[in-house]
Amino acid sequence: MDITELLLHPVRLRIMHAVLDGRPFSTSQLCERLPDISTATLYRQVALLVDGGLLNIERETRVRGAVERIYRLQPAKTAMTPEAISAMTKDDHRRGFAAAIAMLVGEFNAYLDREDANPLADSVSYRQFALWLSDAEKDAFIEEIVIAIRARVANVASPERRRHLLSTILFPTEPS
Repeated sequence: MDITELLLHPVRLRIMHAVLDGRPFSTSQLCERLPDISTATLYRQVALLVDGGLLNIERETRVRGAVERIYRLQPAKTAMTPEAISAMTKDDHRRGFAAAIAMLVGEFNAYLDREDANPLADSVSYRQFALWLSDAEKDAFIEEIVIAIRARVANVASPERRRHLLSTILFPTEPS
């Protein structure tokens, strides 16, 4: 299965987002992070991600007579190349967008299902803005966003930090 096929699936996307922090994890820990997905489905999708090289088995340990695998995300393999993106059909892009939106809906529902969910206190936001941008302004805007994200993406987990999910969607709404 190629990278495009691996990533254009809502459950696999949720798994990838759940482990983006780069920390090693077991399937049991992944089940705790994604309680709304069945264990059988998680095991099946993790196996596909391992076969596709997006997850590596870091080590295996015996736990109560069974072998527990510890996995780690291979971030360098998760980004689609410009060549892979240009090879995608319009239907591939539709499927990818639908998978990404389904993943976001799943993550948001999991957040809302928590007892401590407080959208106002947590600064939850799902706004849209219409921006009139030239190509140069759009490129500069994207670069500013990338700089802001890169300044924080290396933050590690700590008692005062909670993991947040930031998703961006940008596309023209009028022909050029």
